Amino acid sequence: MSNLKAQKIYTQTGADALVVTQPDYRFYLTGFESSFGVVVVDDESTKFYTDSRYLEAARAKTAGIEVLEYPKGESLSSLLKGYKSLGISLSKSYASDYIAFKENGFEIVDSTPVFERAMSVKSPEELNKIKLACVAADNAFTALLPEIKEGMTENEVAALLEYLMRKNGASGTSFSTICAFGANASVPHHETDQTKLKFGDIVLIDFGCKVGGYCSDCTRTFLFGDDGKHGEFKQAYERVLAAHMLVKSEFTAGMTGRQGDAIARDYLKQYGLDQYFTHSLGHGIGINIHEAPNLSPKSESIFENGMVFSDEPGVYFEGKFGIRIEDTVTLVNSKVVSLTDSDKSLTIL
Repeated sequence: MSNLKAQKIYTQTGADALVVTQPDYRFYLTGFESSFGVVVVDDESTKFYTDSRYLEAARAKTAGIEVLEYPKGESLSSLLKGYKSLGISLSKSYASDYIAFKENGFEIVDSTPVFERAMSVKSPEELNKIKLACVAADNAFTALLPEIKEGMTENEVAALLEYLMRKNGASGTSFSTICAFGANASVPHHETDQTKLKFGDIVLIDFGCKVGGYCSDCTRTFLFGDDGKHGEFKQAYERVLAAHMLVKSEFTAGMTGRQGDAIARDYLKQYGLDQYFTHSLGHGIGINIHEAPNLSPKSESIFENGMVFSDEPGVYFEGKFGIRIEDTVTLVNSKVVSLTDSDKSLTIL
């Protein structure tokens, strides 16, 4: 049986067999999510070995793939007997598997670069799933805002948003929702806790959801009431928003991730804010919430039409506040097109 996507990856890897045990790569080849399984691709077939929990569903939901029960008690090396070279993802494989392959005489070819290249450019079907995930996230956030009340905890707000994303069609979250009130927002990846919302608090929420196995990613920063003490915050917000929008207007296909990052970073530098921009501008989005390519000061990845990534400049003032404005975007006809599109002007509830 033939699977065109799997055959393409196999051919480009150049080994006798492509062996995939990683959940994300396995899903990319099969379109089927499972906690266990091995995909083996050679020049004749694509086989998916899994256990009895998944056999019926896998056979119903996969095309061009032979679904087989993994032989009980058999080692992976034994299953692959007869091949000389194996294509595996070195960066995503267990050391024990690599050692066992080498001890059994297999030559190893790294398949990671081939997977990263293939997964970085989305097909129309993949792009549609990401768009649906973005719509679910946008609609959920819009529905969330009028429900936020003083005294709610970060956990309560995050839980409500996650419920609303599911209500709008998501199968789950892309990652653990980050909800930060007040000074907690100065920590880019704050661990959402029991902090209670007060009038005048800055609120930063980083969220996303999955539809059909593909992710969305979005961050919004806003004020819960205006106590008249946020002049510095408001000025910084307008500059982060301007940096965010500048990327959308100036970044094009053919540019590198480094050049994209510099658009936002150089703009913020004019106002002395670059020193507070402590992470990269963005990352690829797809089956994984973070995947190739990246927009960072060192990234030489060349961006192409069909790539999906985040545009998320931010500034963080320790112990005071943080601001991040993030959209999931893609490149269409060489230009940036936003897939998340809820209001980014400064909201004051």
